[in-house]
Amino acid sequence: MTKATDLELEAAKRILVLDGAMGTMIQTRKPDEATYRGARFADHPQDVGGNNELLSLTQPDMIREIHADFLNAGADILCTNTFGANAISQADYGMVDLSFEMNVASVKLAREAAQQAAPDRKVWVAGAIGPTNQTASISPDVNNPGFRGVTFDQLADAYGEAARGLIEGGADIILIETVFDTLNAKAAVYAVEALRDAGVDVPPVMISGTITDRSGRTLTGQTPEAFWASMSHARPFSVGLNCALGAAEMRQHIRTLSGVADTRISAYPNAGLPNDMGGYDETPRETSDHIGEWADASLVNIVGGCCGTTPDHIAAIAAAVKGKAPRKVPGKVRHMRLSGLEMFDLPGPDMEGAA
Repeated sequence: MTKATDLELEAAKRILVLDGAMGTMIQTRKPDEATYRGARFADHPQDVGGNNELLSLTQPDMIREIHADFLNAGADILCTNTFGANAISQADYGMVDLSFEMNVASVKLAREAAQQAAPDRKVWVAGAIGPTNQTASISPDVNNPGFRGVTFDQLADAYGEAARGLIEGGADIILIETVFDTLNAKAAVYAVEALRDAGVDVPPVMISGTITDRSGRTLTGQTPEAFWASMSHARPFSVGLNCALGAAEMRQHIRTLSGVADTRISAYPNAGLPNDMGGYDETPRETSDHIGEWADASLVNIVGGCCGTTPDHIAAIAAAVKGKAPRKVPGKVRHMRLSGLEMFDLPGPDMEGAA
């Protein structure tokens, strides 16, 4: 049985639980500059504090421990510590050349944690690819709307290197997450498909966007429906939303996405909206009550937590969805769907069985 088949079979039986916030758990340990540097990078010429992905190389025990805590809480899917492990994001720290190594090492740490903390359970490792700190659709210069800080090809190269590292490390899933600019995500999909075309055995792909405010749109203006129309050609294992909003605010957008996507739905919200100090106040019970209701409403297939969510949140979420049926994946939609800021949906004749 292949990894993809095994994952598909399990997802058909139950709602799978994703882990919580790696960044939150790192910050609870209050690492200082010396912690980030470790012995290997003691003489690095730039500050590296805040480069969480570097900790996979300098503090592997810390990262393994965080993974183990989420496993013990009931997570089925571990996300690697690679949100910013790409050449574009690592340029801020003068560590562009470490991107591939970070991705390989991070997958291996998650796998080791699974083998040590949950040897008798099915656990999947999702190789996380974050959006980078650049946007392909919006100018960073208000005086020059046509200017772009990054090109599509530069994004694709960075994503491709990250994906190669994740696959080399043995990831079961590629997770393109926290998508605020769909053009960035298209570059990631393009890079992953280029690897597949080159003969690389690419695992299933999850895609997760982020609605950035109460308007119900991504940063670049797309509705959830338009986001799906833009991504549907990739035929991902799942599509969903994460970050930015708490569960209460995310629910309507998950419902919308569930109504149009002919694949599995993932959802991993923040622990509520951030407070004035940038922290998160929502309790595990509050978060899990919301997500349990989503399961009761047959909206989701994969659930977990984003910013502010701890192992206690994941334990509560796992308990809230235990024994509840996953959303039934609808048949392939044979409509013409075009995406701009909103989706244009033109139903066509019944083409079931057509080539």
